[in-house]
Amino acid sequence: MCLLLFKLDPVEFSRKYGGKIQIIPKVPLKSYDDFSIIYTPGVAQVSKVIESDEDRSFELTSRGNMIAVLTNGTRVLGLGPIGPTAGLPVMEGKALLYKFLGGVDAVPLAVKAETTEDMIRIAEAIQPSFGGINLEDIESPMCFEVWEKLLEKLKIPVWHDDQHGTAGAILAGLINAMKLADKKKETAKVVLFGAGAANIRTAYVLIDYGFNSKNIILIDSKGPLYANREDVDKLMFTHKWKYDLAVRTNGENAITIEDAFKGADILVAASKPGPGTIDRHWIMLMNDKPIAFLLANPVPEMMPEEAKEAGAYIVATGRSDFPNQVNNSLVFPAVFRGVLDSKSSKVDDQIVIAAAEELARQAEIKGINPDYIIPRMDEWEVFIEEAASVADASAKLGYARIKLSKDDYRQIAKEKIESSRKILNSILPFIEKP
Repeated sequence: MCLLLFKLDPVEFSRKYGGKIQIIPKVPLKSYDDFSIIYTPGVAQVSKVIESDEDRSFELTSRGNMIAVLTNGTRVLGLGPIGPTAGLPVMEGKALLYKFLGGVDAVPLAVKAETTEDMIRIAEAIQPSFGGINLEDIESPMCFEVWEKLLEKLKIPVWHDDQHGTAGAILAGLINAMKLADKKKETAKVVLFGAGAANIRTAYVLIDYGFNSKNIILIDSKGPLYANREDVDKLMFTHKWKYDLAVRTNGENAITIEDAFKGADILVAASKPGPGTIDRHWIMLMNDKPIAFLLANPVPEMMPEEAKEAGAYIVATGRSDFPNQVNNSLVFPAVFRGVLDSKSSKVDDQIVIAAAEELARQAEIKGINPDYIIPRMDEWEVFIEEAASVADASAKLGYARIKLSKDDYRQIAKEKIESSRKILNSILPFIEKP
């Protein structure tokens, strides 16, 4: 049934091309003598330089523009725990978007790793080959622990896109939606419907951005999280992030879903696909000019027109065929462009906020309205500006190995993104089949 959403059969499309990516050389081979430069004996000189200073590897090898998209396939979006091999097509798609939108070389790595310790060991082992790691489709709460441990252990940026990318896109959309609806972050009541990786990280990002934690309510499959819920003590041992937020949020102690929605200004649903996951009556309980982000794919938790009929002022989804697509593809290519260009050592929530603020600013420059609160993925210039802001933030936060002006970062990002698109466009005639 989902195939009706596509113009082409995705299976036939993948069979036709044998996957979505390939590796091609980036240096010319014009004569026999070139082999002595790219390989033996000349390559030994490069190895000796890196042996004396490992940071030179970012300059002298492909590591400076290459990341790993690392998954164990334990929670593939919309499909569940299908395993690493079945998750590989998703990682390939991610790699293609990295190249096309951000000029970043990304290598899909689908690995057999059943425990947090296995994932950490694998990430540590591959660190010498990559300038960064994008964690992808890892079950909760493993994804939180893996990222936090790697943030401490590795000297390259590690990002979990299901957390950080989604949270960044959500914040970008909310910044402009709140301007249009005349709502303030300090007083807005926020309902986060769904307590998986996306909304848990969104809660932390919103708090870091200045939202009042007591005005945020997370709702999981058992209802709102609150400090005295009967399973909170158990969460302390099984999911410390949900425990932490249960204690820090929901200052009004809402116990039912109806209590949570009553007087709410913002709904961010990152839950199971609809329709019917969100009841129209809940929207009707919200404050004046409510904002509703309905982000489940392929079918939103409720359809946008129904949300509007129930009183929603601004509606966003995760789909490109409705206005206001809040999608992490607006975030991850530019973030890694920025952290690679600045040779950053890490990514954290402050970097997410920097990316979100630039995304929101780019939409505002063009002119925001209830059907345009965030840029579209085909607004190419946005990725350049976002990358420059991320690199600049990395430098100001002390994460960057290379500290340049924002204009310099912008020029680097522009050259690399434009070069990538030129290369992709130039090879299209050779890879297209009639």
